[in-house]
Parts: sequence; structure tokens; C-alpha cells
Amino acid sequence: MDISAQMLIFATVVEQGSISAAARSMGQTPSAVSKQIGLLEDQVHYRLLNRTRTGVSPTQEGQEFYEKCKAMAEKFKEAEAMIHNLDGVPRGKVKIASTVAFGKSQLIPALPAFMRQNPQVQVALDLTDREIDLQSEGFDAAVCFAELPKHPDIVVRRIMQSRRVLCAAPEYLARSGTPKKFADLAHHNCLRISANSSRNKWSDGIAINGDEFEAKGSFEGNSTDVVFRAALAGLGIARLPCYMANRKFETGELVRVMPEYAPPSTDIVVMFPDRRNLAPKTRAFVDFLVQRFRSVPDYQMTG
Repeated sequence: MDISAQMLIFATVVEQGSISAAARSMGQTPSAVSKQIGLLEDQVHYRLLNRTRTGVSPTQEGQEFYEKCKAMAEKFKEAEAMIHNLDGVPRGKVKIASTVAFGKSQLIPALPAFMRQNPQVQVALDLTDREIDLQSEGFDAAVCFAELPKHPDIVVRRIMQSRRVLCAAPEYLARSGTPKKFADLAHHNCLRISANSSRNKWSDGIAINGDEFEAKGSFEGNSTDVVFRAALAGLGIARLPCYMANRKFETGELVRVMPEYAPPSTDIVVMFPDRRNLAPKTRAFVDFLVQRFRSVPDYQMTG
């Protein structure tokens, strides 16, 4: 076995924390892995690992050597992925992040169709409303609002336009009354998004000299989905995307407040790293989202 292969084995051992675990992950025996590590140490003339009863840890020299081995292992994985993708067939695990509300109400219901079209792709989905760093966190793509910060090395494709409306449960309006004009909101319990001041500023939609109101009340949630459920429970007035609220208008669980209210709409986008050789699995996912949602009006969305 040449030294480059031994370096890959060494990197795996350090990452796994034990020779036995590394051997299992590589389909080898612990004795074979241990032998290769010993040969590598002979080759570089340094002890690279501290061996204990509970596992192994790199020596100071071993830690510095590991950083080089890790970089080589990453290059190897990139090359391996490139070879696997030469036939253009989407395959492998695609790691996706999505805002909670869109993920629950729209993306997850759409995934069966995507996976039928791409049977060799596995999906790992993380629902979160925090800002995602695609490259440092290892995501292949992220679905989010267009107004979130972007980076120059990230590609953004629009999925759909999202309109927002004010709404509340009938029980809340029966208890607290129905606002007739924008200024009346100051006397109501308005449901907030926590840790996101920009999304709590509600505009009346008038382009010039329009009113702006900061939602205030006794409840805030860490995602639009939480606020949606709080509105259904009768806690107050919420500003929600049409793709979540419209079906509840039809069932009567929510009532639209001030139908003339027309805040600026926002775009929902999919972001992915700007790589010259985008993996087929990622390209397939992005294309699927665009085709699935771009031409569908809000009122026809599920949820």
C-alpha cells in the first residue's frame, strides 16, 4: 500500500477516534489498519498517535500531519464524486436546509414526487429559520426568503412569489374585535417572529408615505410555522404567507383581516454553491423546485 493510501487511513482513524471504528468504516480488520499506521509512522519517522485503552488521539506532530491528510482526503472525495457523476445520473445524499413553514407545508409534501423521479437520491432535510452558511455547514442547497443575506459565491434561483395577509381565528376576533384600518392594529395582540425585527415591521403596502407598524403583543415564535399555529389557537393577529393561510380561510379556521391590506410580496428562493461542476443530485433538486412551484399561484398551494 502506498503512502497516500496510508494517509487516508490515518485521517479516518483520527476522525473516528479509534482504530476499531475506523476499520469498521473502511471494511478492514483492526490489525490491518494498525499495521498501516505503523508503516506510516516508520515512513515519516514520527509517532503520530497516542494509543490508550479507550481509543487513540493524535500527537502534536500527528495533529499537524492530520491537517495535511484531511485536505488530501477531501480532494480525493471531490475527485471520487466527480467520477461518480460523469454519467449525469442524480445519485447520493442531497443535504437540504429550508425555512420551517415552507418546509412543512410545501417542501415535504413535494418530496415523494422528487424521489420518484430520482430513485438513486437520498434527501437529508434540516428545517430552520436561521441564516445558513451553505459551504461551512455542508449543505447542497437551502430554501429561504430572498431578503436574507447572500454571499458572492452563492447562486440564487427564484422558486415562487409569496404574498402575505393578515389573519386571525374567529374566536380571537369575537373576543377582541376586528380592526378596520391599519392604525387599529396598535390595540390588538399581534403575533411576532422572535429574533427577527425586520419581519415584525408590517407595512400597509402604500409605496409613498405609507404607514409602518411594528407588531407587538404577548406572544412570539421562532418560526412562521409557530406563529401560524398560535393564530389558529386564537392568540392574536398574524401576518402569514397565503400558501399557509388560504386553506384555513376556506375551512373557517382563520379569517382574513383587512382584505385591502397589501404588503409587499417576497420571493422564496433556492440557494446553492457556485460550483462549475454542480452535482447532478443538486441540479436535479433545484430544477425540480423551480418547475414545481414557480408557475403555481399562492391560492393553489397546499397547506
